[in-house]
Amino acid sequence: MLLKDFPPHPALRDFVQCYRIVHFSFEEADSLSFKAYPPKPELCLHFIVQGDLQFAKSDQEIIPFPFLMALIGQQTSVMPRYTKGNFLNFQVVFHSSFLFRLTGIPAPELANQIVNAELIFPGIKYFFEELLNADNYAGMLSIGDRFVRSLLSQTKVELDPVEEAIKWMIKKDGLVSLDWLAKEACLCTRQFKRNFYERMGVNPKTYARLLHFIRAYNTRNANPGWDWLKVAVDADYYDYQHLVRDYRTFTGITPTSFHLLEQESPECKLGLADAVYKERFKPINVI
Repeated sequence: MLLKDFPPHPALRDFVQCYRIVHFSFEEADSLSFKAYPPKPELCLHFIVQGDLQFAKSDQEIIPFPFLMALIGQQTSVMPRYTKGNFLNFQVVFHSSFLFRLTGIPAPELANQIVNAELIFPGIKYFFEELLNADNYAGMLSIGDRFVRSLLSQTKVELDPVEEAIKWMIKKDGLVSLDWLAKEACLCTRQFKRNFYERMGVNPKTYARLLHFIRAYNTRNANPGWDWLKVAVDADYYDYQHLVRDYRTFTGITPTSFHLLEQESPECKLGLADAVYKERFKPINVI
């Protein structure tokens, strides 16, 4: 069993945040395991290699994941997902602005959507078949690198000034002035907002809050013994109430209530959560 983020080849790190391998095996093959997936600052391509994945729609009806190769645009709310049996999911987690440069598809059209990846990436089925026949995790990572290199052959490699500013925003967990970012991109603030929205699917203020929220989320998961005030301080929130506001915006419930749901996740039940969140935890003042 495994839940781990792997870095891509160094030459690909401007385009891909990580490859994520999710491999769960449940003793009761027919029982569904629930995970409340919070919105994260990422755009994720899923290859469902083994097993069954389902998700809950806004009306709470649980339905099968519609595609074995699926691109999920920028989320802004929780997506409840359910797995069962021997489940293996290989994910390519893109830097969100890369897909716009690659395809020209405005990111708002993908936000909160599950899209058939075959409609966006011609030839992707070839790589999926390779994943189906991979002997081990290392082989899957090699296939991931080859897939991304094939995408790069279709686009220019250089990042434009807007993307460079977005990278800096991500590095600072959203704690940076919008006017400063616009200046770095050589644009007025209004132009920067328009370019940002087209690339990322949400406006800069929302994305900054999402970056800040996910830092707090990872901090709490890595340090379950901390009280919420300590989490808020470590994640650079002004106070606990501002942290609560972001949790309510992105999850619909309080921090305590959401992390009670987190305890029901497959990684917690299978004993994988501690390692993965310790790895994702970013201590204060470390960039």
